[in-house]
Amino acid sequence: MPATDQRAYVHRGGATPLWFKTLDEHLRDVVARFPEREAVVAIPQERRITYAGLDREVERLSAGLLALGVTLGARVGVWSTDNLEWVLLQCATARIGAVLVNVNPACKAAGLEQALRRARVEVLFFEPAFRSSRYAEMVCEVCPAATRDGPEAFRAPELIDLRALVLFDPAQPERVERLAPGFHTWAEVIERGAAIGADAVAARAREVDPDDPVNVQFTSGTTGVPKAVVLTHHNLLNNAWFAGDAMRFTEHDRLCVPVPFYHCFGMVVSNLVCLSHGAAIVIPAPHFEAGATLQAIQDERCTAVHGVPTMFTAELERKDFGDYDLSSLRTGIMAGAPCPPELVRRVLDEMGCRELLIGYGQTETSPLTHLTDPHDTFERRTTTVGRNLPHQEVKLTDVETGRTTRRGEIGEVCFRGYHVMRGYFEQEDATRRAIDAAGWLHSGDLGVMEADGSLRITGRLKDLVIRGGENVYPAEIEAVLGEHPAVAESAVFGVEDERMGEEIGAWVRLREGTRTEPVELRELVLERLAHFKAPRYIWLVDEFPLTVTGKIQKFAIHDTVAGWERERLAAADLAPRV
Repeated sequence: MPATDQRAYVHRGGATPLWFKTLDEHLRDVVARFPEREAVVAIPQERRITYAGLDREVERLSAGLLALGVTLGARVGVWSTDNLEWVLLQCATARIGAVLVNVNPACKAAGLEQALRRARVEVLFFEPAFRSSRYAEMVCEVCPAATRDGPEAFRAPELIDLRALVLFDPAQPERVERLAPGFHTWAEVIERGAAIGADAVAARAREVDPDDPVNVQFTSGTTGVPKAVVLTHHNLLNNAWFAGDAMRFTEHDRLCVPVPFYHCFGMVVSNLVCLSHGAAIVIPAPHFEAGATLQAIQDERCTAVHGVPTMFTAELERKDFGDYDLSSLRTGIMAGAPCPPELVRRVLDEMGCRELLIGYGQTETSPLTHLTDPHDTFERRTTTVGRNLPHQEVKLTDVETGRTTRRGEIGEVCFRGYHVMRGYFEQEDATRRAIDAAGWLHSGDLGVMEADGSLRITGRLKDLVIRGGENVYPAEIEAVLGEHPAVAESAVFGVEDERMGEEIGAWVRLREGTRTEPVELRELVLERLAHFKAPRYIWLVDEFPLTVTGKIQKFAIHDTVAGWERERLAAADLAPRV
């Protein structure tokens, strides 16, 4: 780029060209190269499978899906925690050109019905239950026909696209009990597939194109109702490949995956990164458990671990943290939410994860757009999200004019390239609002592009607080609060105010065994930032409303505070007017 051109725009090339293959074509190449390497270690299930074994199981399940009548482009839902069957289903749907629809395992019956209806799911795979979530019972609630009709006669008039329900039990893989007349079982699907034959699976695989949809992901829901994002083989394979390349992944790496598979972080940045490089997926628990994660790293000699900041915080805060041998760790990715510098430092120093990368992106971009580099300075690794991945474009635009900003100026972060979603499923208007006529996806995030092209995220456009005409970016304040040794995490947001329009509020969770007062935290912000950025209200809380992936749901905090009485606001007022 010419020295005189300081527009906030970067196109990054790459030494390796983009892959134009299906996920299954790439997986078959990996299987041929590393047949005896471990592909998946599912610790809770006490199951291990090599790449050759994975290929055999995927072939059997692919045939079973064909026997169920799953056609090219059909949408197959999975409603489950993390397990080996989830990975097999991910690979099998890709092999036969079906579209995997990831349903949040935390949702209740209403959320399940919404997901099935929005993505027009035709076949649903689900586990019986996990903890208090009775999945089979909720399926029967959403589809009453499942309680009276057999699987061959099942029809769901409430959900006209749904025609098959498949139960599988990760704890008992050979389980054949239906639990309801309308359920198929995993074992039955595999048995039916035995009559299909390899030729039919191979013929279907040849019909699949790299530009075909392979996945529907629902956005994480931190700002409201999730949308159904359509992603292709080309999107996901390339994003996974270049993420793994940035981590210097090889067939010798073993990745501990405590993040949920239903989310892009787990499915792509974890599972597909491993499967595209011949590395091993290590599943420590069905759902995140800090102790199980640390135990898995130790016992399986994991070289990498992924997680959102809240997960790393929980691991480091365990009283027995020092009892685990984490010396095998080399790298990993922290992403999904702002990463406090002190937390990053502790992961580098105390966990020994010296090549930790900070990641940034969104579901609509498959999901990664930016990663730091292990050779970056500590400041760059903690104040920016690094540079965009190879073969991607990024620019920042003025939120009022839409024009490209200059480097060093705040603007909305926009993306263009192979990684941008096909669109929102059957939501053309929403897709047009997200992707402009020039092909730029507007992220809704605000940031600053540094002189070297690295990106610093300053907050969400929807999170922007306008106090007395001054724009205040919550991420800047959260970073300062995170400098206090007692602060584990914080969330800054706007509080409606008659005089100023909005005042600044903050929820703060303290580290276990520490103490501080809200006024001390406010003084810290006043020392570091302009006076109008100091929170007027600070509440010390025990927990935050979170998504399954550990992201703080600010809209839920805002709604909670908005419903409080004036007396409760007055009690937290650190700067009362005279």
